[in-house]
Formats: sequence, C-alpha cells, structure tokens
Amino acid sequence: MSSILTNTSAMNALSTLRGVNDRLGETQNRISTGLKVNSAKDNASYFSISTTMDSESGMNKAINSGLTLAKNSVSTGRLGAETMVDLAQQFVDRLAFAQTEGVDQDAIQKELSSLAAQMKTSIAQSSFNGENLLTAAGSGSKEIVSGVSRSGGSLSTTVIKYDATNLEAVQASFEAFSIDNTTSSADLQTALQTAEGFLSTVTGAATDLGIAEKSIETQQNFLSELTNRLDSGVGSMIDADMEEEAARLQSLQVQQQLATQSLSIANQAPQNILSLFK
Repeated sequence: MSSILTNTSAMNALSTLRGVNDRLGETQNRISTGLKVNSAKDNASYFSISTTMDSESGMNKAINSGLTLAKNSVSTGRLGAETMVDLAQQFVDRLAFAQTEGVDQDAIQKELSSLAAQMKTSIAQSSFNGENLLTAAGSGSKEIVSGVSRSGGSLSTTVIKYDATNLEAVQASFEAFSIDNTTSSADLQTALQTAEGFLSTVTGAATDLGIAEKSIETQQNFLSELTNRLDSGVGSMIDADMEEEAARLQSLQVQQQLATQSLSIANQAPQNILSLFK
C-alpha cells in the first residue's frame, strides 16, 4: 500500500543515511585527532585508565627533570671531592717525604700550605645552581625524590638517600698542619697518621657522591624506559589505527552516496501516485 502521508521507504532510507553520517563523523574525528578514544563517551574504561597512566607518565617526566638537576649538583660535588682526594694524597706524600732525615721541613711546609689553599679553592668552586655539597651548609643526609608509586588509589613517592660530607672542616684540619725544621720525628709520624685519616675521610666523601650519582643515573634510565612503556600502553588503548580508519572512511563515503540515492528514490515514490489520477 502506498501512502502520501507516511513514506516508510523514505523514513528507512533517512534512518540509514543518518547512521552512516554519524559513523562517518566519528571516523573523520578519529582521523583528524589520531585518537579512537577522545573522551569518556568513546570508551569510559579506556579513558579512565589512559588518563591515569598519562598522569603517571607526566609525573615521571617531571621527576626525571628534577633528577637531572640533582645529578648535576652531585656530579659537581663529586668532581670537587675527587680533586680534593688528589690534593690530599699529595699532602700525605709530602708528609711522608718529611719523615726523611735531613730534608728541609720549612720548604715542605710551604708545599703543604699551598696544597691546603688549593683544597679550599676546589671546595669553593664545587657549586651548582647555588648548592655546594662539600660545605657545612650543603652537607648532611640528603633525599632526592626518584619516582612515584601507586598502590590502588594511593600515590606515594620513592627517594634516593645519600650523605654529603662537610669537607670544609677537613680542609681546615689540613690547613692547621704545621711543621718546621724543629719538628720532632715522633710529631712528624703523628702528623702523617692524622693526615692519612683525613685522606680516608675525603675518599669516603667522594665515594658516597659517586655512588649517589650512579644511582641517580640508573633511576633516570629506568624512568625514561618506564615512561616509554606507559606512553606505549596509553597509545595502544586510545590511538586510532590510521590504516583501518582510512579504509573505513572510503567505505562510509560509498555508503553515504548509496544512502543518499536510496533516499532520493524513496522520496520520488509518492510522485508515482499522481499518475493514477490522470
């Protein structure tokens, strides 16, 4: 039965065209944004998970940047401490030479004073971004935020701990050494033993900073790899498959043309009724 009030064929064709246009719009949006999940309405579960993972990735990148500053500070301190180790070793060597009978102790004292002055300069110049780990103000127990840890809905931070030694005090001890041609053999031996103990302290300080620097570098490498994994995981959930979307776009464009033609044919059907009244 044909009706001039209700064109069922046209209604079905229009419904089909609307569906095709909706899917075509979604496909075009995926192609333009590169995302198959662009909002919560696309896939609520994936959107929630990817947003959380993307947030963690962002935090890891920010922490990694902070670790770069910390590593540079520690590296600068390590360089200063290692320089002081070399100078302290020379200091001990000169004191060992002073044990020899008949050497000019006054001349050796000048060398010791020069080495102590170089130590002071090395410490003063071992500063990065206003932080000097070899001074009284910058030494002590340190903590560096190294990452974030999520357990359920709880978020916490992890840290790298290390100790920075006050080498200003050690340098002052080296500077306090004083020998001359009247210094006894027993006093020279005591001075040598004491200086060697200070050398061990400086070596320990350089070792601590070296370990800390290596720990920071290792953590940075881990954070970089972890961030890549998180970004890859997010991408696998929300990124659009462009080859698939391109194929779908062509298919939908053909369907759109056919649906348009079908609607046009259906709209012409009532015109045929007029021929019955001629």
